[in-house]
Amino acid sequence: MAENKSLGKEFSKGIIKENPVLRLVLGTCPTLAVSVSVTNSIGMGIAATLVLVCSNVVISALRKVIPSKIRIPAYIVVIASFVTIVQMLVKAFVPALNDALGVYLPLIVVNCIILGRAEAFAGKNSIPASFLDGLGMGIGFTFALIVMATIREIIGAGTFLEGIDSLTKLFGVTGFTGFHILSQPVAMLTMAPGGFLVFGLVMAAANKLAERSGKPKAELGGCSACPMAASCAILNKGESCEAPAEKAQESKEGSAV
Repeated sequence: MAENKSLGKEFSKGIIKENPVLRLVLGTCPTLAVSVSVTNSIGMGIAATLVLVCSNVVISALRKVIPSKIRIPAYIVVIASFVTIVQMLVKAFVPALNDALGVYLPLIVVNCIILGRAEAFAGKNSIPASFLDGLGMGIGFTFALIVMATIREIIGAGTFLEGIDSLTKLFGVTGFTGFHILSQPVAMLTMAPGGFLVFGLVMAAANKLAERSGKPKAELGGCSACPMAASCAILNKGESCEAPAEKAQESKEGSAV
């Protein structure tokens, strides 16, 4: 019973408590770029979730075999392999989605959510726990994308679920191409400034809800908040990431004197 409760906690934490976008502030680049359209957000979310789950399972299965010194390159090879498979499937079955996502689909390889979960969780935990961790984080990432995209697409483009037929046709559903809601949309929300604005508002709302439910406020904790902190050479030497810059400045000031 305790084990089942623990596994359930590993699954649910990525959706609410440790949402990778709204609470951990990871994967910001694809979030801002893709969340213009709900259809694109759903496609990106599914692709990232598949890569997360598969890479977590494989890395967890090989965690005792992969040497510690080369674990990061090994993780990247595993992740890149699954990203390649997913991209080939998208190109074959949903070419319109592949064109819409563009470079952000192959860039899943360097998505800090995926590499961060491999380093922080899958490399240290069992296969079932790693599977549920990847699934929960993927659903949380997809949820954040859809929430942002819903706001930006409806208000910024005046549509909702436009182009969804590229996905529904996989299940034999055709003829539905979305809704046209506003005749005079606020186009700024489909641009970069609008993306940052919506991102900030949604994150603030998520943190407020989390605080009301008794969860700690999400804060940037410097190097300690980085998913790669455990493998950072600077931190392992007991220094902060600001130390080299400070030393350079001190050296410059000393030579000037």
